[in-house]
Amino acid sequence: MNSSPQWLSRYRRGQREQVWHELHQWGSRIRLRPELAEEAQSVCDEMAHRARQNVEVLVARLTAAGYRFHENDDEETPVTRPHVPPTTQADAHADWLRDRFEAVPMTVCSWVRLVGDVWLVGTHPEWAASASADPLVIELEGSRHPDGSSLREYYDEEWAQWQEEQDTDEESGVFVLPVAPDRLHKENTSGGEPYGFVLPDGATDGLFAGETITSFVGYLNHVFGSGGFPWPTGSESEWQVKSGLAEDLLPL
Repeated sequence: MNSSPQWLSRYRRGQREQVWHELHQWGSRIRLRPELAEEAQSVCDEMAHRARQNVEVLVARLTAAGYRFHENDDEETPVTRPHVPPTTQADAHADWLRDRFEAVPMTVCSWVRLVGDVWLVGTHPEWAASASADPLVIELEGSRHPDGSSLREYYDEEWAQWQEEQDTDEESGVFVLPVAPDRLHKENTSGGEPYGFVLPDGATDGLFAGETITSFVGYLNHVFGSGGFPWPTGSESEWQVKSGLAEDLLPL
C-alpha cells in the first residue's frame, strides 16, 4: 500500500468511501505503523467534527419544530440536554476505554473526545411515531446522567460477566459494549439486547451492532441520511419530517 496515503486531504476532498475502504484493509495492523496510525486518527477526528455538526443541526431543527425530547419511560420524562458535548474528562475516558477493553476503534475514541453523548428519543408534533423510528442514541461517556462514573461500573460488570462466560461457554459470542437501547426499548416496549460496539477491536473504524452489524461510520451515514431516524414507521408525515431534518447534513 502507498506509504503516503494522504488520507485526510483526500477525505476532505470527498474521497470518503475510498479512504474508509483503504483504512479497513489495514485493520489493526495500522497501529504498528505510527505515521499511518496518526494519519488515520486525523481522519477519524475529522469525521467526528462533521458528525458533531450534524448532531447540533438535528437538535436545533427538532427543537425549533417543537419536538419533545424525553426518556423511554412510561412518564416520558423530559430530557433537557439531548446532546451533551464532551466533558473535561472525555480524553481520560477515551484512555480508560482503550485500557479496559484492550483495543477500541479510533472512530469510537474520536466520538468520545469530540462529539459527546446523544439522545434523540422523543415525540415530534407532526409525527407521533418518531420514537418508533430508532432515533439516534450514542452514550459513551455517560455525561447526560448525574453520575457518569456509574457507566464505567456498568461497563466493568458487563466485561467481567462476558469474560466469565468465555471461560465456561464456548458459544458465548463476541463482547458488545452497550451504548444505546435497541429500537424497541427506545419506544418503551420490550426489546432485545442494547446496541453497541464489538470489542476488542484495534481497527480504525469498528463494528456497530444494532439492527444489523455494520461499520460505525456506515451506521452513522445511514442515520444522518434519515435525519436521525433510520427505521421506517409508515406514517404519512414521516417522509416530509425526515427529509427536512436530513437536508444538507454532512456525509461522513
